[in-house]
Amino acid sequence: MTRLSVEMLAADPVEPITSAGHAQLGIAVLAGIAVIVLLITKFKLHAFLALTIGSLALGAFAGAPLDEVIASFTTGLGTTVAGVGVLIALGAILGKMLADSGGADQIVDTILAKASRRSMPWAMVLIASVIGLPLFFEVGVVLLIPVVLMVAKRGNYSLMRIGIPALAGLSVMHGLVPPHPGPLVAIDAVGANLGVTLALGVLIAIPTVIIAGPVFSRYAARWVDVPAPDRMIPQRASEELEKRPGFGATLATILLPVVLMLSKALVDIVIDDPENTVQRVFDVVGSPLIALLAAVLVGIFTLLKPAGFGKERLSPLVEKGLAPIAGILLIVGAGGGFKQTLIDTGVGQMVLDISESWSIPALLLAWLIAVAIRLATGSATVATVSAAGLVAPLAADMSTTHAALLVLAIGAGSLFFSHVNDAGFWLVKEYFGLSVGQTVKTWSVMETIISVVAGGLVLLLSLII
Repeated sequence: MTRLSVEMLAADPVEPITSAGHAQLGIAVLAGIAVIVLLITKFKLHAFLALTIGSLALGAFAGAPLDEVIASFTTGLGTTVAGVGVLIALGAILGKMLADSGGADQIVDTILAKASRRSMPWAMVLIASVIGLPLFFEVGVVLLIPVVLMVAKRGNYSLMRIGIPALAGLSVMHGLVPPHPGPLVAIDAVGANLGVTLALGVLIAIPTVIIAGPVFSRYAARWVDVPAPDRMIPQRASEELEKRPGFGATLATILLPVVLMLSKALVDIVIDDPENTVQRVFDVVGSPLIALLAAVLVGIFTLLKPAGFGKERLSPLVEKGLAPIAGILLIVGAGGGFKQTLIDTGVGQMVLDISESWSIPALLLAWLIAVAIRLATGSATVATVSAAGLVAPLAADMSTTHAALLVLAIGAGSLFFSHVNDAGFWLVKEYFGLSVGQTVKTWSVMETIISVVAGGLVLLLSLII
């Protein structure tokens, strides 16, 4: 929950809801989500429009005045975009710089040159995880597919043995590790500490990606043994470049925002004095905005200049990097509006009451809600923002670490069993030349393993810390 939302609830506490109120709000939530699901799946409406209409439907079924529902939605949309919109934009710019400069290819080629045949699946996990940090999942897939196909073709590997680890690395980063949009929105909604969430996300991501990647790929390769389709090997960005940035400089640029944000989290833990000068400095340089902005500015000198990009190419590159994220920003913003509508109509308080009376652990409840919305809509982002809005009140009395684990439980649930209503499902199917059944046996099962393993690790960590 955002600080603004917490203050609003504190200033104007929600009245206890009667059983009849619970029933009406429960119906309103189901109706609102059903409208979103129906519009996305049956009518193929864009998720932004579906979330907007679903928010209005939720308010109408809850019996709230329409003008107040509109005010709640627009407030939530504005607050969410203000909180994470700039971060998504900076991440998109950094990803575009990484791709166009040949920096991503440099990392890929360097690691592959040092990897043996036995360690190749592990190398693919490492490549996907590193490159996946600043990139959206779809961009990462498009960037890595040529590498996966070429490695499988030239090394005579099973396509699944190489492809599943790469997809697992990208997917885990997308669901669990900020600065990806889903985790950022959940952090904003729940009011979690970004540095702590990042640290715990990486901790959970490592065993998760090992199990869902190299380990599962052994079985996936036996279930689906297909060759790499020649028609899907496109030209790589660096093939048009005379030179490209070095491996060390590229890796340092990618990891810079992560290092800055983790440093802030460590300093906060060690010093824990808001008036301390060192902590105040790290509070600034470790904030997501400054960390990502620093990486973009450093990337001009470490990525673009070594690739021979003059200053006249910087502005067009930024424009091309920002263009594809317009839809994502609108979806994330509308998700924030839906979340605020849920809170203002009293649904958040209802979830709080139900969780107390049913004795369902908050982290398990968050995971289950995200799973249900993911299965229904096919969108990990929609599942994350909707689930975060529903369970945000549960974080009010949580410790810093448990609030971060709540975010990760939502992220884990949002990845559960990708199927035919998910764009990622069709992206993987077409690029790898698979049938629907083969995609389910490999990609869908892999996503489910990630969700269950990460969710289990979240629950386990909650018992320890």
